[in-house]
Amino acid sequence: MNVLMTGMLAAQAAPANSNPLMGLLPILAFFLVFYLILILPQKKQRKKHQEMLGQLNPGDKVLTNAGIYGTIVKIEEDKVVLRIADGVKIEYLKSMIAGLATDPAAGQELQK
Repeated sequence: MNVLMTGMLAAQAAPANSNPLMGLLPILAFFLVFYLILILPQKKQRKKHQEMLGQLNPGDKVLTNAGIYGTIVKIEEDKVVLRIADGVKIEYLKSMIAGLATDPAAGQELQK
């Protein structure tokens, strides 16, 4: 009887041919959902913003991330010169341009 009990205990203690990858499945699913919800849309938005920055020309009206409306006077490698009022020009990082804008006095919206 002792041998029979030992055999039964050994059978209960041994795992039933389970796949070790099944333990990783929930973790992999979590990272897949995280990638699809957070990372992928951000990559698309960043690519669209880079394309917009590449198409900027002098004379374009833009809105900066700081909320300053201005007209591009000159474009350099990584910065632009904006005219924000008559006789007032500022240098601004090109990457900090939020998007193209129409005349803010007319009350029209930002065009992205």
